[in-house]
Amino acid sequence: MEDIRIERICAIALGKVFGYEPLYVTGLISRLGSAAAIFDLSTEEIDGLLGPGSKYRGMVSAQVLREAEAELEELERRGWGYVASTEAAFPAALKECQDCPAGLYYRASSPPEEFFADGPAIAVVGTRDISPYGREWTRKIVDACSQAPARPAIISGLAFGVDINAHLSALEKGLRTIAVLPCGIDGIYPAAHRQIAERIIGSKGSALVTDYPLRTSPVAFTFIRRNRIIAGLAQSTLLIESKAKGGGLITCRLADGYGRQVFALPGRVDDIRSAGCNSLIREGVAEAVTGLSGIGEQLGLGRYRLRKKEDLISRLNTCYSGRLDTIGLNQMLRIAELIREERGIDLEELCIRSGQPYNEVARTATMLESDGFICLDLMGRCTINERKS
Repeated sequence: MEDIRIERICAIALGKVFGYEPLYVTGLISRLGSAAAIFDLSTEEIDGLLGPGSKYRGMVSAQVLREAEAELEELERRGWGYVASTEAAFPAALKECQDCPAGLYYRASSPPEEFFADGPAIAVVGTRDISPYGREWTRKIVDACSQAPARPAIISGLAFGVDINAHLSALEKGLRTIAVLPCGIDGIYPAAHRQIAERIIGSKGSALVTDYPLRTSPVAFTFIRRNRIIAGLAQSTLLIESKAKGGGLITCRLADGYGRQVFALPGRVDDIRSAGCNSLIREGVAEAVTGLSGIGEQLGLGRYRLRKKEDLISRLNTCYSGRLDTIGLNQMLRIAELIREERGIDLEELCIRSGQPYNEVARTATMLESDGFICLDLMGRCTINERKS
């Protein structure tokens, strides 16, 4: 146990020195076999390994070891943890990457052997400006993954949009989920997702992780570097929606560089949220997701048949047959059919298409929303609620 503790302290120290250039860490550990072995060298030997004129000369020191030990003690006091890249519990997929970090900080109710367990892991990433289409397909894909013979962990970044929808869908379906932070493990970013972060921490086999030291604030550069951890933890990366530029695109290109599978959900050619997905497919970087029936096999989760959900109309009949007369029920079914046919249809268009007056359409939409069958936004746009089973 003492040897493991020393290795963790030395790995934390290396992260403090070389954290923004992890190739130094992987090179030194690969050559010497462990983080602790580096600190067994003399100053002259370390400087010789770093080369003449290195900006890191003199930084691999007793002082940085003391700082690292103090940080590990703080982690332990707060019930958090750290796993070095040389430990057996460190994720094997990430260790394969040439820019693997010296180790990972984590917050979880399970040990790293559980949340970094062998088995498939899928990164689900994309825009913060998620559309109803993106939200619906995030849930559908995670649900399909939850039915696979090999149930994967869902990896993402806790951000608004695709990320948080992926985490929530995983939690709802009983899948492990790992949120990779763009800051120190003592922070939650964005703060608005603190409650969901606590749910992740409390969920068996799930965790918050980062390679940034305590008290590291999120800035533009930390998000970009964070993306390599998301890509490195997963065997496959799936882009749900992305504009022509965005963090999700960066994650996919990093995954492609690691030799991992990349998938993208295609969208309309005139939808800016699908521009990044469509470009990756066009370039041959990503394989298109064209449906749910074979998604598990595409992602390497095995061959299986998805469970059939009860038809929407049947569920509506069951729910409302005793509450509405025949005319009212038929009017509701017509509204529901129109919403299913055209995702994001607004109340005024529903009036035109259904031939029903506005007050009746609005009352019907409100009833469907209160019972969880549709989602209704502030602009009066309606979408089927895929969570309603």
